[in-house]
Amino acid sequence: MLNPAFSAEAGTSVNKQNEKKNSVGKQIWKYRERYLMLIPMLLLVLIFSYLPMYGITLAFKKYRMIDGIFGSPWVGFLQFQKLFNTASFWTVMKNTVEISLLRIIFGFPAPIIFALLLNEIRHRKYQRVVQTVSYLPHFMSWVVLSGIFMQLFSTSGVINAVVRLFGGDNVMFMTSQVWFRPILVMTGIWQGVGWSSVIYLASIAGIDPQIYEAARIDGANRLHMIWYITIPCIYPVISMLFILTIGGILNAGFDQIFNMYNPMVYDVADILDTYVYRRGFGADGASADYSFSTAVGLFKNVIGFCLVILSNFVSKKLTDSGIW
Repeated sequence: MLNPAFSAEAGTSVNKQNEKKNSVGKQIWKYRERYLMLIPMLLLVLIFSYLPMYGITLAFKKYRMIDGIFGSPWVGFLQFQKLFNTASFWTVMKNTVEISLLRIIFGFPAPIIFALLLNEIRHRKYQRVVQTVSYLPHFMSWVVLSGIFMQLFSTSGVINAVVRLFGGDNVMFMTSQVWFRPILVMTGIWQGVGWSSVIYLASIAGIDPQIYEAARIDGANRLHMIWYITIPCIYPVISMLFILTIGGILNAGFDQIFNMYNPMVYDVADILDTYVYRRGFGADGASADYSFSTAVGLFKNVIGFCLVILSNFVSKKLTDSGIW
């Protein structure tokens, strides 16, 4: 016979589960109009984000356009073997990591510093003007921005005019393997620093003003309040965004590089995304290889996913803050 106490506990557990299910059902029914409003977005994500994921199978097939995705033969990990045995792949991998690290080292702190400085402006109208102007480049396409920068850094542009003014010779900035990466990093920071600072400004705005008042009474100056109050209070946000940035370390900025680079700087500027584009669409004059380019893209995304998991784990161990 069953233990009566055990039977009672099991019955209580089942009743609690049923009550929880009923409670969830009641909540969904209570807010049914709001859940109905989510349906178009869920369909959008399903159709454009999840259904196309079947295309990942191209990385394990020898794609033939006449057979389509379903009819093309399976080749296992052949595309990945070809990927790892291709010398040009390791060159673009190295370029991707190096450019991404430069963006993290110089670009990640930039919006934090900008948000801290902007928060210290006491003239609110001036603060809003500066904030609005800093946002504007984010809404400009790199197709437009690349044309502007190419004109600025051309031999007849403003930058070379300044160089000549000080007695120097024209510098071929956009075709120079020495100058191209610094230009990428600087222009990328300029384009995104205003928009990236929004979340930090929102976090700073949520800090209790009484903490600053108490620190001011104790004799703290502005630098002390920034270092001992503002930065520690927004550290969880900094940690979360840093984890996401590490996860995207193999996304070195396709739009910017694709619109600004040229064959003269392929050795230092060609990244995984541009490499996939050229191999996938046969931009180098070779036939299009969809399976190979899919394998490169899948490799990049798997590495990014692993980096997010690892960086979140390290952050939780060291600082007790992370994404989950």
